[in-house]
Order: sequence, then C-alpha cells, then structure tokens
Amino acid sequence: MAVSRRTVLAGAAIGSATFAAATAPGMSGVPAGAAPDSGGYEIGVGLSDITGPAAECGMMGYSQLEQQTAGIHLRPRARAFIVGSAGRRVVFAVAENGMIFQSVHRGVLAELARRFGDLYTEQNVLLTSTHSHATCGGSSNDYAYNLSILGFQQQVYDAEVNGIVEAIAAAHADLGPGSLALGRSELHDASVNRSRVAWELNPPADKQHFPDAIDPEVTALALRKGGATVGTITWFATHNTSMTNANRLISSDNKGYASFSAEHIDHGVRYLDGKPSFVAAFAQTNAGDMSPNLNLRPGSGPTEDEFENTRIIGERQYLASKEAVGQAQSIGGPIDALLCYIDLADIAVDGHFTPDGQPRRTAPAAAGVSLIAGSVEDGPGLPGGPVPEGVRNPLVDWVGNPDRTAPGWLADAQAPKVIAAPLGLLPPVPWVPNVLPIQLVHIGELYLAAAGGEFTITSGLRIRRAVAQALNVPLEQVLMQGYANAYHEYVTTPEEYDAQQYEGASTLFGRYTLCAYQQEFTRLADAFVARRQVPRGPAPRDVSHLQPNFQPGAGPDVATPGRGFGDVLVQPEPFYGRGGRVVAEFVSAHPKHDNRRNGTFLEVQRRNSSGAWARVANEGEWAVKFFWSKRGTAGSVARFTWDIPLDAAPGRYRFEHYATRLDPDGGLHPFTGTTEEFEVGGP
Repeated sequence: MAVSRRTVLAGAAIGSATFAAATAPGMSGVPAGAAPDSGGYEIGVGLSDITGPAAECGMMGYSQLEQQTAGIHLRPRARAFIVGSAGRRVVFAVAENGMIFQSVHRGVLAELARRFGDLYTEQNVLLTSTHSHATCGGSSNDYAYNLSILGFQQQVYDAEVNGIVEAIAAAHADLGPGSLALGRSELHDASVNRSRVAWELNPPADKQHFPDAIDPEVTALALRKGGATVGTITWFATHNTSMTNANRLISSDNKGYASFSAEHIDHGVRYLDGKPSFVAAFAQTNAGDMSPNLNLRPGSGPTEDEFENTRIIGERQYLASKEAVGQAQSIGGPIDALLCYIDLADIAVDGHFTPDGQPRRTAPAAAGVSLIAGSVEDGPGLPGGPVPEGVRNPLVDWVGNPDRTAPGWLADAQAPKVIAAPLGLLPPVPWVPNVLPIQLVHIGELYLAAAGGEFTITSGLRIRRAVAQALNVPLEQVLMQGYANAYHEYVTTPEEYDAQQYEGASTLFGRYTLCAYQQEFTRLADAFVARRQVPRGPAPRDVSHLQPNFQPGAGPDVATPGRGFGDVLVQPEPFYGRGGRVVAEFVSAHPKHDNRRNGTFLEVQRRNSSGAWARVANEGEWAVKFFWSKRGTAGSVARFTWDIPLDAAPGRYRFEHYATRLDPDGGLHPFTGTTEEFEVGGP
C-alpha cells in the first residue's frame, strides 16, 4: 500500500553517465586470491538508526490526519552494503521507512559527495525502502505525500538522511576482502494478492508464471568475510503493512521483525554496542499488489492481532531467508551500475512495447477516484472524503484545493481512469515528481532493475523479462527493485490498469506507464551490454525552498504537579515470572526535544554477580514498548512495558528511563528516572 494510497487526496545534458561507476582516486579492485576466501570482492556492511520523533509527528503510509506518533515499538534502521571488484563499487542501502523520496536521495548523495568526493554517486548508489507504514512522515518535498503530515518535517528528513549516510559510512569503514553467495527459496504463506480482479485480466502467459497469484520467490545474497557470513540481503514481495492505521507506535513492521530476528535473535547483535557483527536487510521487490494481511482485511491474518501478525509474517520471511542462505552457492562476476533520468509525464512509447502494437504516450500525473477509497485489504479510504467534515488542512489551504476538473485532453490520455485530481497540473508546482531515475545494478550474477514505483508482480515480471532479454541472461538473475531512489506510487500492467482498482487508480502517469518503463529499461540494458554512455536525462526538480510546515511544534516541558522530571508514577510489581509483563510510567519530556536516535528511551537492567547493573533489553527492540502521552498542554508521560522472555535469567531487575527536557529559556537538559527493583523468577 502506497503512501499516497491515502495521502494524495488526504487533503484533496546530457550527463556523462557511464555504463559503470567511474573508478575513483584511491579505489582499487581486490585481486582474486588476495585472501583465502576473498572471492575477488571487497565487502563492507553498516547499520544506523533512522527513527524520527516519537510523538506528535504524522505517520507515513495510511494518510490519516489523526495518525500521529505516540511511542516506539521497533526502531526503524538503515542497513548498507558495499561490494567492490576490479576498481568499481556499488552501494545498496535499505531503509526501514515509508519510501525513499527524491529529497532524501538528493540529501544522501550530497552528504556522500562531501565525505567521499566522487567515490559514491547517483550512478553506483542504490537506496530502497521496506515501505513500512508505521514510521514518521514528512521527509518528502512533494505536497501529495505531506498532506496528512501537515508539511515538511525537518527532524524526519534529518533522521533519514543522516542515518542512511551513517550506515553507508560504516560499510565503507568496514571494507575488506570477501566473497558472495546467492541462494533461493520460496515462501507461500506471507502474501496474498489484494487485487485479484485486476490480476485476472492479464494474459495467460503472465498468469501461468504465478499459479497462486502471488510472487513466492525469495532471493538471498550472503556476504562473507574471514570465513563468516557478515551480512545478508533478502528480497521478497509483500507489503510492510501488518501494523494498521490504528497504530501509533513507530515500527519497522514485518520486514523489520525479520531483520531483528536475523540480527538480534539469531546472531546476538546488540544495537547499542557499536559495530554490529552481522547485518541483515529484508528488501522489497514488486510488492504492489502483495498484502501480508492474509485474510484480506486490515490487521487480519494469520491472527487478529496486528503485533502478532507482524511477528509471524516477519518470522516467515526470516526462516525463508535462512533456507535460501543455507542453499547459497558462491558466485563471481563484475560489479557495475548505471542510472539515468526519464520524464514519466511525457514519454513516447514504441509499439513494440504496447499490448496492441501501436505507439502510445504517457501523461502528466493524475489520481483516480479509486485512490480515495483505498485498499480494503490493507486499510480503508478516508470516510467523508479527503478530510473529515468540518476539519481544515492548513497545507491544503496553502497549496490550493486539489478538487478541480481535469482538462479533457488529460482525461482522454488517462482513460479509462476517472480523474479525481490532476496532480501533475496543480499549483504551485506538480504535487508529485515526474522526472524519475531508473537504474541497473550488477552484483556478480545478480541484476537489479531499480525504479521508484510500487510494481505489481506482473508488471515487475515484464520489466524483468525485458531486462533479461536485453542482457541475455536467465530471468532468475534479474530482480525488480521497487521503492528505489524516488517515489511516484504504482505501476500496473495496461490490463490491470483497465480494472481501475486501487493500484490502477494510483498508476499516476496513465495506462502505458509500464510500457514506458519496459522501453526505457531496455534502452538502459542495451547500453549496459554495449558498455556505452547514456544521457543522464532531464534533471530532477528541487523544490526544497517551497516547503511549509503546519505541524505544531513542541514547547517547553512542564512536569506533573508535585513531581519532578524522571519521577516514577507507576512502579513495577515486586515479583514477576517469565512470560509476564512489567509496566512502569515516568514523568517525562516531549520526544521531539531528543529523539535519541542511535540511543534509547529505556533500558531494562539486571544486577550482575558483581553488583553492577547491565542492560538486557531496551526500547526499540521487540519485547519493549514505549507509549507516550500528553498530560495537560505541555506535560509528558512515558509508559514502558517489557514482555519478559521465557528464557530470562532469574535475578533483580529495574527500568531506567532517559529523556531531555526543554526549559522556558530554551535550554535542553537530559535527565534520568529509575524504578524500584523487581525480581524475575521462574514460570
């Protein structure tokens, strides 16, 4: 489900891009045999935190004005992998957020250029998102995606850009000789086709590729150094929407739990202990019509509990990844990358790529009426229209009402879509980007066709076929890397588009969007094979100077009357058995004053044999939840719960809470609160 599934109408020269990333000064390939297990590659992995404000920040994905953050469940992180060979490198970074917007892509590349010169550029850096709908919004410079967030949020943007850059920098610092292995498996119980009516309109040759109307393919790339696997990247298509639009806790959702399982549970990674020994990313592919809600209702399937569903769907991806890695075979091959920009609003498509063999064109962006209704499988549309009756959206007032009639020529160009909003024609600038990147990345025997859309499984299949044919490689060696480097909503097949289900209504550039992508990816792949330069294409826009923010800020903190900051309002019980739940509440401060990125708001501590207190769990991990609530106009209460693991060591425990208060004079002051001790015993 896309951000704009409900967001869009929530208020309503040629460059010298070369076939491969140019060799940079000081960059050298690692010759085969440089180390016993090097495989001829240099490999680095890195991880950082991208958590935004844990209170009063609009959440990205469901476009509900009232869905604002109020705590943290599972901290979203950025994971980066660098692979190099023969003087060339590629960066693959996965962010556990709603999507990679062009603003974030631009910000990351600017900071990488400042730190590393021309070593990491738009050509050899691929940024992609897991598409969690339970993270902070507001990092975009596109109005359509900020309507329900009430504008651009600098804190969110900074957290995402800085966290992604930190992960890449950590991977750069980690570079050393290594090898690659590629494995595959299948997963049949973590996705369901939420747009079966549209999918059925595809030709038999396409449908035969997906007998169950899902894409069950699991592809895992294992990165090895020093005789050990130090990282894995697993691709599988399912929406990251196990958490519903009723949730207020920041969460990396099912793919985040898969990473947490692989890193923390399986490899013992402690996120606050410095450089992790193992990094596992669970990336998307063509997940446009794939839902994790197996019962085709929000928060339903396999259970009726959204937290349990998140765990189960994540665990199934994690286990499928382990199976794929267990069967992985060593691979070799070059490292290359190529990127260019295309104007999706105005592409002449050759008849070779259209269903009827006739030349066609794409069109300026327009949202269909089904977009307002949303997806009943992953979340309802907005009742009563874009904004509840009697409620005003100040961002809509600022940019202008999108409820205007589309011109006849655009209606014709977008048919059979019934246009609800001509997004590409709205003032002050188009509300969505139209100049967008496409990229091919080659890692050994694996090719990634990367673009900023939510491709349905069949549209992804057609891109893969086109690229594989141009490259003359087997289909299984090409993956559709959606949600990459930018975001412009959905891409359906022309046949699926005709159904005008949610996905078709959200295919903004018209019926022939996929055909344009097939043509342009073929052009890129042909250049890849011929090792020739391609034009960079039109320049993507920068409207960062036109970004209002109408989200109220957080003022000075006020403590609960008669209490001080850090005081414990609710103490734990004296004794708990394993499997119990510990609860404590503290007088706290607004999380916007310090979102404690790469830190924590809580530690669960156990007294060790020497009498010192040692951290055993913290907020941001699965078993600990942080609930923030406002008291009065400026008071904050932090409530924490810890679900005691069944294997918890018996002994004396306590909670320690960390926050930062803002004084009326503008001063920021960290403080700590500590509960009374409690005992954890047997069951």
